Amino acid sequence: QVHLGESGGGSVQPGGSLRLSCAASGFTDSDNCMAWFRQPPGKEREGVAAISTGPGTTFYSDSVKGRFTISQDKAKNTIYLQMNSLKPEDTGMYYCAARHLDCYERTWPFDVVYRTWGQGAQVTVSS
Repeated sequence: QVHLGESGGGSVQPGGSLRLSCAASGFTDSDNCMAWFRQPPGKEREGVAAISTGPGTTFYSDSVKGRFTISQDKAKNTIYLQMNSLKPEDTGMYYCAARHLDCYERTWPFDVVYRTWGQGAQVTVSS
């Protein structure tokens, strides 16, 4: 059974940076899709970024492209989300998600394709 443990997050002023981590355990192979989602207050959950852990292919939503970077440490079975130039609209609960297949460009942003979810980490961007 796959388990995801998130860490990081917190409060930061606009323009600041934060990094989220998601440690995975229980994967039986190295070709998985791991993603970050966020849920702003009062809004639906949305896909932010994803990575196919085998080839390292990455995907980003238009709203974070150029500001956020998803990466992985295969030895630690951990993915990261480096968030720079943060804006108030980046505020929300951030979730790590995973599934046992590669990411695909058309489907990675949809939460229904992921089987396993982390507990969430709060990110607040405010002056």
